Amino acid sequence: MDLRVFATDRRARFRLLKDKTDKARKRDVVLNFGAARMAGGARASVRVVQMDNTFPFGTCINTSVIQNPAFVDFFTNHFDWAVFENELKWYHTEAQQGQLNYGDADSLLDFCDRHGVRVRGHCIFWSVEGDVQQWVKNLQGRDQLMAAVQARLRGLVSRYAGRFPHYDVNNEMLHGRFFRDRLGDDVPALMFTEAARIDPAAKLFVNDYNVECGNDPNATPEKYVELISSLQHGGAAVGGIGLQGHVSNPVGEVICGALDRLATTGVPIWFTELDVAEQDEGLRAQDLEVVLREAYAHPAVEGVVLWGFLQGAMWRQNAWLVNADGTVNEAGQMFVNLQKEWKTDARGSVDGDGNFKFRGFHGTYVVEVTTATGEQILKTFTVEKGDNNAPLLLDLAHV
Repeated sequence: MDLRVFATDRRARFRLLKDKTDKARKRDVVLNFGAARMAGGARASVRVVQMDNTFPFGTCINTSVIQNPAFVDFFTNHFDWAVFENELKWYHTEAQQGQLNYGDADSLLDFCDRHGVRVRGHCIFWSVEGDVQQWVKNLQGRDQLMAAVQARLRGLVSRYAGRFPHYDVNNEMLHGRFFRDRLGDDVPALMFTEAARIDPAAKLFVNDYNVECGNDPNATPEKYVELISSLQHGGAAVGGIGLQGHVSNPVGEVICGALDRLATTGVPIWFTELDVAEQDEGLRAQDLEVVLREAYAHPAVEGVVLWGFLQGAMWRQNAWLVNADGTVNEAGQMFVNLQKEWKTDARGSVDGDGNFKFRGFHGTYVVEVTTATGEQILKTFTVEKGDNNAPLLLDLAHV
């Protein structure tokens, strides 16, 4: 028995995460404006404001919520990624054999294009038998099912080639074996390799639930690593590890332990369907904060996607961040506050060498400089993750 006991002092845990966050998400920056240009009796004043953080946040959408002004307002202000709740799943696009329906997916893609939002492709296949449509279950023999799998791959992935940066290829393989039991253990790797052949630019993900919770013997981090290794040995280029993140009563140390184990694969990790169910909104805010801080502090995590946020429009009850009337509840305000916390606002003066130094989160910035003569200079720049914590040196004197 693997029995682990963890302290529940979340504030103390958050203090420990501060240094991890600083190392994973920030960089030293030196802005040079030219010593000659900055010469004068009084030093030029500087204000640096971060406009966007490059760490992605997203949410699931569907054809109903994009008609809701309360949803669209919060979505466009706080997210730069999306995923379709059901509209790309096989049981939605081909509920009856041969009767294809991509109209809903197309309309959602158009919505995302209008708002400059990138989209995860969820999902090409689903391993759990209960989520496979009846006509697929009724196919006779291996050849018919394999033909249907190939047709699904060709039809979906070729239609949207270049449109989805991510695909969840065969959803929830730790919890279902529908295709493996009928087509053999090598079929998941075949799904990956064929999807990669059709759309080489897409990152192909595994995606599953409970891995980060430590309470499901079918979904331990070790079993997930074993699955990924098996796919890789079968020739699959696994481009991402999806942790769904349907959590309750999260423990930061357990989440971190899972992330550490998965990070040994060298494959980027995303939280792909995050929601936290808790009836008390204050406790919901605290629980969501635990997951978000652990994710943001971990260098292997490259994005977080929520599984909705609006009351009355979520798969799980007691998980919403925004009330039906558009007001933001305590959990939603915590999310907004964290997004503000993870942006940099620096002020000061240019030194005698014409430099201004600060440490900031990765993202896009604008800097405003007012010289001793009253001249105002406005520049934009981007802070990206550097190698070996090397500072970013930017020459803005000649830009």
